[in-house]
Amino acid sequence: MTDFAELIPALVFEFQMRVEVGTPVEQGTRDGWRYRDVPIVGGTVHGARMRGVVLSGGADAQSIRLSDGFARIDASYALRHEDGTEIAIRNLGIRRGPQEVIARLAAGESVNPALYYFRSLPTFEVGAGPHQWLTEHLFVCIGKRWPDAVELDVYRVT
Repeated sequence: MTDFAELIPALVFEFQMRVEVGTPVEQGTRDGWRYRDVPIVGGTVHGARMRGVVLSGGADAQSIRLSDGFARIDASYALRHEDGTEIAIRNLGIRRGPQEVIARLAAGESVNPALYYFRSLPTFEVGAGPHQWLTEHLFVCIGKRWPDAVELDVYRVT
């Protein structure tokens, strides 16, 4: 039997994004969910192959289950690499944790990210060129929610 251990996926850290956010715009509640849009107002990107800024103008459309604070995240925004290339991102994710921890996040407190689960799956759109590798791989993010920003550690799946 052939050993296919080399095919088992691994994660390789690529970069960190600090996505600065504005005041959420509430969209109402229905069917046990609260809906809101969180404006993306800027930020930074740091890594060996990715350095640049998060552009203002995107948003994070969230649906939050009223019973326990479980959140579905659907963020769309753009980056500008330091070489001038613009890169579009759509980032789908979830955030969950004990209700008392989620309540502290909702109140705008700084909470240790080890106390909740926040993961996302970004996809990137960019034309041919030096950043095309972003469109040709899968990625996973570990998220950390702060009062004025979200930090995303971006890992490439091998």
